Amino acid sequence: MSRDLQLKERWGELVERLSSQFADGDPLELDAIIYLVGIQELGQYHRKYKKDDKLDLMHIAICRLLEPYGFYEFDFFDEDGWPHYTIKEELPSLKAGEQSVLMKEAIVNYFLEKEYID
Repeated sequence: MSRDLQLKERWGELVERLSSQFADGDPLELDAIIYLVGIQELGQYHRKYKKDDKLDLMHIAICRLLEPYGFYEFDFFDEDGWPHYTIKEELPSLKAGEQSVLMKEAIVNYFLEKEYID
């Protein structure tokens, strides 16, 4: 099976599963899934987040998702338990479609690692 086809199938399975678990079956968009990864990485599930916190959660997720690609490296947890990352390599200039594919691939790999999908 081609890599693109496998990614498409795994992405579809992941969206379906997360959507049924967190959105009553309404398909979650990429940003919503990135947000969920941020909450997972922070580990503070049962609290309300302000708008700025939500942006920070998405930043955490992007850093964590792109860490295996060599763009970020985990640095430390602050006193509130929030993870911090350092930039190891600047992200290349990508077109919107290329960014989307990179993030979907990183998200699928993350959930494979967590054994949420296979």
